[in-house]
Amino acid sequence: MKKQINYLLLLLAIAAFIAACKKTDYSFGKIITPDNIALTATIQGATAATPTGDGSGNITIKASANNALSYKIYFGTGDSVLAPTGTCTYKYTKLDTNTYTITVNAIGTGGSVSTLSKQIKILYKYQIPANIVSLLTNGSSKNWAVAKDTLGHFGVGPAATFSPDYYKAAPNEKSATACAYAGTITFTQASANSITMNDNNLGSSFIIGAATGFYGQAGGDGCYAINIGGAKTLGFSAANSGSSASNSTGVQFAVPGFGLVNFGTGGTTYEIISLSATVMVLRSIGIDGNAWYQILRAK
Repeated sequence: MKKQINYLLLLLAIAAFIAACKKTDYSFGKIITPDNIALTATIQGATAATPTGDGSGNITIKASANNALSYKIYFGTGDSVLAPTGTCTYKYTKLDTNTYTITVNAIGTGGSVSTLSKQIKILYKYQIPANIVSLLTNGSSKNWAVAKDTLGHFGVGPAATFSPDYYKAAPNEKSATACAYAGTITFTQASANSITMNDNNLGSSFIIGAATGFYGQAGGDGCYAINIGGAKTLGFSAANSGSSASNSTGVQFAVPGFGLVNFGTGGTTYEIISLSATVMVLRSIGIDGNAWYQILRAK
């Protein structure tokens, strides 16, 4: 009898083991593909007059769909993001106005997907470094003048170097030339990423002889009546001179029109070699192919 009971218990244990090993069946349930998918792309600063935005490159994307569990958003640059709520922000950083295709995948149950794409045009401008804006303008407006008492306040060197190897003006060397030191240059922060400059030359500017024709004049080095034309919006960009962090800030600006900053060499783009709260060194390539330098001091 005892053997029969043990045998019965063994059979029950084997049956329980077999039952425990039985494969569990799983299913995804009903697969519902998202529908009524919608996509909006709001470009920062976009208006009727400026549909490509304010130049920041910033955009806010909102996607929605019925029965969507999440969203995968592709920005048209190779970047993408998983956005559970369907909302995300992105910054485009390719200079100028460019066209991109934004694609949204609305993800439903079982991995089902509905897709919608939208093409946008957006503007990205070079973003002036915050320290450059602050030092140039003091957050509003700041006046500068030639550092006439400093060695090398005017200078010239070869285009291949970043120092005035040919010539450095001695302190007050040009005092007899009335227009050389008379002007005031004012840099003004017009907006978060915009700086204007007004070169108040008091009616005349010093021009090197090689460049007088560029300004509609004739003659050698000297003072010439030049109408600067008021404040101008500067075009900032990364320096393209081949400079490095050891010899430049890496920032340059272009001046519309005659391109004058204090004295004329025929150059219209100025690289900021160094900049502090009180002293600025500028470099430009003149019409003669040389690199011209000037040192300005905050007034």
